[in-house]
Amino acid sequence: MRCPFCQFPDNRVLESRAAESGQSVRRRRECLQCNRRFTTYERIEFVPVIVIKRDGDRESFDRSKLFRGIMRACEKTGVPQLEIEKLVDEIEAELQQSASREVTSNEIGELVLNHLQTLSEVAYVRFASVYRQFRGIRDFIDALDHLQNATGGGIDLEALRRAAERSPVTSDNDNRETSSAAPSS
Repeated sequence: MRCPFCQFPDNRVLESRAAESGQSVRRRRECLQCNRRFTTYERIEFVPVIVIKRDGDRESFDRSKLFRGIMRACEKTGVPQLEIEKLVDEIEAELQQSASREVTSNEIGELVLNHLQTLSEVAYVRFASVYRQFRGIRDFIDALDHLQNATGGGIDLEALRRAAERSPVTSDNDNRETSSAAPSS
């Protein structure tokens, strides 16, 4: 491994430890030429998971893309970054353990929502609003209703519904007879 500072090819390992819930090894190294220290991670190379997007395109699973999406949903919620990393590790492990090498973006979105509903209600609603492409306040109420049923939360949905009826903002989705928490394709 080359030093990232001086490109010298030799270094020594100062410390090694398990990281990312045992999915990788973190190594602290020191360059033998410039004596600067740096950290490397050694991970198991898995068979790539292919994600089938909504439009039918296929691309390799991108862990960093998943992390960024969850991180954005968790902004200003008080969820520690370590918890988010742990959640991403769990989702990635579930994908690797599945029998199929291909997974739809909808399946990944549902996995994220299942994990977020116990981690942070606010992050759950934020992620759902983007993932399910909310168009109006009724979509938020439906998501909150689903969350309340799943977690037994104390959300006053009737007050929200009354407020939504008074709201001047409407959309095509607000005129639905029944609520649906199913993702749109």
